[in-house]
Amino acid sequence: MERSEGDFKAFGGGFNRFPKIIPEDCVAYTIYIIDAKLSDFQVQEQLRQVQKAGIKLTNELLKDFIWQRERIHFDLVREKGRRCLRGRTNFGDSVEDEWLIVYILRELSKTFAQIWVTIVDSDGQFLLIEAANALPIWLNPEIADFRVWINSGKLLIIPINRPENGTAQKESRAGVLTLDDALTFLQENQVGLLHLPAVESEAFYRLQKYPKQISDSLHHARIFIPRKLAFILHHDPSYISAAVEAFYLRDPIAMRPLQTCDPKGLNFASTDCVNVSIKFTKTGYAQLKSQSFEPAPVWKEFQATNRDPELHELINMGMKVACGFEMLISDSQSQDKKVVREIKLLLEDLEIGEDRLPSDAEISRWQMIVDDESWLDIDFHAFEKELAGKADVEKKDDKGGFGDRDAQEHLRKMVTRFQSFLNDDAAGTEGAEYVDDMDNDDDESSTSSEDTEANDEKEINFNEDHFTQMMREMLGMASTSANAGDNKHIVNVSSAGSGGISRVRTEGDDEEEVLQNMHEMEKELREAGALELGSKQPFETLGLQQDDVKEEFDARAPEEPDVDDEDVEIDFNLAKNLLESFKAQGGMAGPTGNLMGLMGLRLPRDEDRGGSKATALERPSGG
Repeated sequence: MERSEGDFKAFGGGFNRFPKIIPEDCVAYTIYIIDAKLSDFQVQEQLRQVQKAGIKLTNELLKDFIWQRERIHFDLVREKGRRCLRGRTNFGDSVEDEWLIVYILRELSKTFAQIWVTIVDSDGQFLLIEAANALPIWLNPEIADFRVWINSGKLLIIPINRPENGTAQKESRAGVLTLDDALTFLQENQVGLLHLPAVESEAFYRLQKYPKQISDSLHHARIFIPRKLAFILHHDPSYISAAVEAFYLRDPIAMRPLQTCDPKGLNFASTDCVNVSIKFTKTGYAQLKSQSFEPAPVWKEFQATNRDPELHELINMGMKVACGFEMLISDSQSQDKKVVREIKLLLEDLEIGEDRLPSDAEISRWQMIVDDESWLDIDFHAFEKELAGKADVEKKDDKGGFGDRDAQEHLRKMVTRFQSFLNDDAAGTEGAEYVDDMDNDDDESSTSSEDTEANDEKEINFNEDHFTQMMREMLGMASTSANAGDNKHIVNVSSAGSGGISRVRTEGDDEEEVLQNMHEMEKELREAGALELGSKQPFETLGLQQDDVKEEFDARAPEEPDVDDEDVEIDFNLAKNLLESFKAQGGMAGPTGNLMGLMGLRLPRDEDRGGSKATALERPSGG
């Protein structure tokens, strides 16, 4: 596909290197056969064999599996004179479906050594994103397109440097490959490919749980649904995914068919319900379970006549499923979908008598499976410990933690990566420094300009404890460190252009000097009125009183060392900005909440407290 200048303008200035051609929540995959000795007909025949093997493998692995939206498929196509197998799958909210496709393609590549597989999604080379912690410094997103391939079960990367054996890798000066360039390299110089075990291990990390994960991603639940719907789901359990999505994405127009009070106006009325076990995807079941839904008029009477607390949730879930199917087959935009056409054909067969509804005796013989729902439970205290990297892994049993074991493992890995990134002294402003030889310009003036900018950069050493202490002082609070004067590392800014010498102060006297300079600077700003200290207006706009906030600070620190009240000043302008920034987070995670958390403070959410005065600042017990 040709890339035009207008494909991608997200950065506002004609940048078109990454045109977004894959829809959201979709994964695209292509299989090539690279062999110059094969004719076009031979390539086509081998691709047909791969296609048949892929269908067979999928049927064996996914016999009872339910896809969230679309299933994997392999279409034999011809583009630019080259034959290949191509597919694109919309996995919706189920990321596990995407990784299942990666697993199937990798297993297929182990069977056919002559095939080369490339797979991307709307984020681009998501395998490299998964392995970001282990990537070489030169492999950045700007040059990653068409460099990542799966062959014989391995993850192989086309290097950026040109081989020395004469088979030049065709690429632009910026190191960007086209598909033709990549296929030419694979055909002429396969020995030059990079196989990096660390990158492969990170990229394929989620595949370790397969094929067991295929069955673990499903959930069986017992619910009450209309007999007609039980017949349809018994015919094909995969219909449930489309109905759950229709319910989950409902709008007022889609809900119009449910407003009738006449049961005859519905395809799935509550007049004849049965107790059956239904198979869901875990994602779909969680979506259905989490929705608050006002019962449709025809279902209110059925719920009123069944007040058994144990059956209430089963009836409620069955109502959601039935309403989802009702909205699905009534939606004018869904009439061309395969699932809708098949459901309507089954309903027509029932109406004309070609098929009949199952009896109670037949339904009793159906398999009744009910899975544990503990994977839905979240212990938020354990979740916060996981985020802080303080979870006790050795003492945690299978039922502990904030969710299922896979979720705990994923979060633990994410936290570990984030902590290693924060502790990486070599990390630059973009996360990791790299040298891109392809960006060198032959123009001497450009080179000179870049060198000048590099020499003007400053080295900054950041100390978290010292920063926290300064923030507390600016808020008018006492220092939490009893040995604040003994800190050996302070913020150090040294000019790299002044002889390239960087000094690190290590004495307590140096720290006092820096603090004194900061206080003098603050004093000058106050005299100039820049900080607007003492203003009550900022707090009044937030619904707080200045005296209340000061009393809160004084009352919340009984364990702190005695501090002279005359020396305690609150920078109300700074506190106002912090509170407004926290309020703008809307109760979600954000920079202000994280910053105050590091300082041992917990700001309350902006919510109704029954008319009581909201606390300005809260400190956790023991903080």
